[in-house]
Parts: sequence; C-alpha cells; structure tokens
Amino acid sequence: MLRTLCRTGGALLQRTVPRLWVTPAQQRWASNLPMNTLVLFVPQQEAWVVERMGRFHRILEPGLNFLIPILDRIRYVQSLKEIVIDVPEQSAVSLDNVTLQIDGVLYLRILDPFKASYGVEDPEYAVTQLAQTTMRSELGKLTLDKVFRERESLNSNIVHSINQASDEWGIRCLRYEIKDIHVPPRVKESMQMQVEAERKKRATVLESEGTREAAINVAEGRKQAQILASEGEKAEQINKAAGGSFRSFLLCVVQNGNAAASLSVAEQYVSAFSNLAKESNTILLPSNSGDISGMVTQAMTIYGTLAKTSQKGAPEALDEMSEGPANQSAASQ
Repeated sequence: MLRTLCRTGGALLQRTVPRLWVTPAQQRWASNLPMNTLVLFVPQQEAWVVERMGRFHRILEPGLNFLIPILDRIRYVQSLKEIVIDVPEQSAVSLDNVTLQIDGVLYLRILDPFKASYGVEDPEYAVTQLAQTTMRSELGKLTLDKVFRERESLNSNIVHSINQASDEWGIRCLRYEIKDIHVPPRVKESMQMQVEAERKKRATVLESEGTREAAINVAEGRKQAQILASEGEKAEQINKAAGGSFRSFLLCVVQNGNAAASLSVAEQYVSAFSNLAKESNTILLPSNSGDISGMVTQAMTIYGTLAKTSQKGAPEALDEMSEGPANQSAASQ
C-alpha cells in the first residue's frame, strides 16, 4: 500500500492508495495477518503459514507456538473449516440452443494449507471461476428437459470436474448445488403450454379408461344376471319334472294296488295251506278249500271295503309325497 499526503483546507490528510499489482486476496490476507510477537496462540481449525527470511518455514498448529521476531513472518492464514461460496449468476446454452441464467452455491474445504498458499494466487476466486466454466460445459451437454430432471447428476459432474483441477491447489470441493434456473419468457410460456397439454392428455386417458371399465362392469353384470336367471328356470323345470314323475309313480302304485294285493293274498293262502299239517294233526278246512280264486275274491272284497275309506285322503297324500322330492331337488340345486 502507498501512502500519499494531500492538503485540504490547510490540513494534511493521509490517504491510502492501493497498488495496482496487489490482488484482492493479498489485501485480505495483509489486513488479517497477525503480528509476530514471539509467543503466538493459533486458534482451532486454522493454519498459519510462516516464512523465514522470505522462504517457507513451517505451518503453525493450533495452540501455543514460538517464533523468532524479524526473521519469522506469518505470510498466510488458512481456514480449515468448510467454506461456502456463492457462484454468481451466468448465462449458459443448453444442447437444444436455449439460453439459461443459472447460479449456484459451492461448498469446499482446504486440505493442504501449503498448496492453497503457494499453488494458486486466490483459491476461492480460482474455484469459483472453475465452477462457472464447468457448469457452462456440463449444461451444453444436456437438453432443457434433462437440465430440470437431472439436477443431481449435473451437480455431481460439476463437483467431479472441479476436484480434478483443484487437487493441485490443496482444495477439496465437497458439493455443488444449483440454486435457480431462469429461462426466457417465451420458453417458459411454451413449457407451461406443454404441461397443460400433458395434463389434458392424462385426464382424457383416465376418463376413457373409466368409461371402458364402467361398460365392462355393466356387461359383466348383465351376463351374470342372465346366467342366474337361466339357472333358476332350469332348476324350476327340474323340480317340476321330478314332482310330476313321482306323482305319476304314486298314482300307478295306487291304481295297480288291487292286482298287487290279490297276488299277495294268493301267495299267503298257498303258503298257509301248505303249512297246515305241519303244526297240528287236527285240521279244520273250509268246504271250498281247493277253490283258490274264490278265497282270493273274498279277501279282495274285504280289502276293497277298507280301501274305499282311505281313497278320500289319497290325493292329499300324493301331493305331499310329490312335493317332498321336489323340495329335496331344489335344496340340492
């Protein structure tokens, strides 16, 4: 720094004029450098670079340190904490020739204070410029749609590219985050129209799918209703047929009951007549014992008299007996 004196109103004012060859980083370090007081206390997470007679001597560790006045000089003070740097907004062109305004945030940390002090003039400025150029290069590889969809991939590619170049500077880029992406107004309007068209398309597709599902459900319901109705008619016809056949069978049994009864009486008469002499020596025989047809006729006359009294309830019995199988078949259905 150069000091000049000027006269203003009869008073002398001391003015400091910065030298043109002094960089902002050197100004910052010169304003923050501690003085050599023989006994120094270095704070935690800081590294003080010491030069002895103009050459690098050593790096002071946190805690108590001793230096030789006049010979030793603290040349650089490096912070070992994580540093956050705002990357200024810049313009970039995507693969589909869309101009974007994009900015970001860079997170880095100094790993080697020696390289950070002597490897580059201003580490933060160098990393910021490298991040801007890398971001423009990576955006040129992607279309506008992929820029919004692949922000994480874009951030990781930028970090990888920065770390490849910053290893010689003793700096490690931890992460890079894109803050805002601004597109031209016309492109923004076209993107909104595209989004609205896509939403309308999805709504139309969903509506058509709903109509199709409703038609399928209605047709399936009608089909099931017809199947159930036909099965009901079939079961009803089966029950009617079963009931009619059983009624006919019962009527046939009642109508042919006389012949069956006559046959049974004749068989029992012959069987009894053949066993008369086996049980006793005394046998009482009717006068017409050899007339089997007469005996059967007399028995059937008695049977007919008894049957007439029960014929009045026969139809009701037939109906009840015919309803029984019908109900059983309906239950089985």
